[in-house]
Amino acid sequence: MTQLTACTNARIFDGTNWHDDAALILDGDSILAIGPAPEGAATVDLGGGLLVPGFIDLQVNGGGGHLVGPGTTADDLALVCDTHARFGVTNLLPTLITDTPAVTDSVLAAGAEATRRKLPGFLGLHLEGPHLALSRKGAHDPNLIRPMEEADLVRLENARASLPHLLVTVATESVTPEQIARLVKAGITVSLGHTDASFEAASAAIRAGASMATHLFNAMSQVGNREPGLVGAVLHHGIHAGIIADGIHIHPASLGLALRAHQERQGHPVLVSDSMSQAGTDLTEFELNGRTIYRRNGALRLADGTLAGADLTMDGAIRTFVGMGHDLGLALRMATALPAAAIGNNQLGRLRPGYPADFVHLTADLTVQSTWRNGVRV
Repeated sequence: MTQLTACTNARIFDGTNWHDDAALILDGDSILAIGPAPEGAATVDLGGGLLVPGFIDLQVNGGGGHLVGPGTTADDLALVCDTHARFGVTNLLPTLITDTPAVTDSVLAAGAEATRRKLPGFLGLHLEGPHLALSRKGAHDPNLIRPMEEADLVRLENARASLPHLLVTVATESVTPEQIARLVKAGITVSLGHTDASFEAASAAIRAGASMATHLFNAMSQVGNREPGLVGAVLHHGIHAGIIADGIHIHPASLGLALRAHQERQGHPVLVSDSMSQAGTDLTEFELNGRTIYRRNGALRLADGTLAGADLTMDGAIRTFVGMGHDLGLALRMATALPAAAIGNNQLGRLRPGYPADFVHLTADLTVQSTWRNGVRV
């Protein structure tokens, strides 16, 4: 039997409730309990602060100087995971934005290799495109955006078998409800984004199984008095939705509207970083599909001012969200249990017996002190 470890002297949030004057007890790479430290356990005195579930980020385009794309290997995916672990992320979906079929195949192969290696922090992949709408391309290369064909659908169905999770962002202009239903049947999480979808088209996609929206309010049809658009469909149906809480992508009032609309719904907004290769570096610019992305004033933009991802990490998103006046417990759930639920994973995002020992030690001002993956401090 492995020696038990008791993490003490920190207020513990288990994903639902707060625990004072208790220890988080680890048995190797999993959580045994929250309670009094057992006699004989190795004690880790955290010296105060907060102990919370490890953050889960469903939209991470890169980090540590690497942008997921051409040439990405399993080692590069490990670099991205390790970089974001510094910001409290214990599990993430490296994200490939719109690219060629060949690049998509190579990234899927890298993801399959990362899965075989059981890379710490690697939760699967997110493919944001190429099946989007030109009218809402954002920073995606318009020359690479295209409708989904049978070969694309089969590619994704086959890829799902070699990945823990696969999330795909699609537009109703490029993907049919029938195709969405096939993706969902294969175990793929379908998110709607980069689209001018009407309320009816978005609702049809949701009925077919689409269960998320990508970076809510950004690159999508907005709420109108007679045409609610995708934003209206998301709020009406209450599906999960990524939120980039950097104070730039979404006005606080719009964020508050989304939170209120999702009350008592099955789905809920979740925090995402939408981070690019700049995370964990001092890069001031980098390349994306042959175009320069500039890092200025807390944002990442193309030369024409178009936002291109976010200069954000998950711990920063939580601080910004709380700074808007929202509850800390809600912020933590939106970075842990709720993103896990969004991709159908019921074994992550909480500190419960039998769950992986993935957790973060935060100071009172929500600065990451240490991150633990599978019971190992990283």
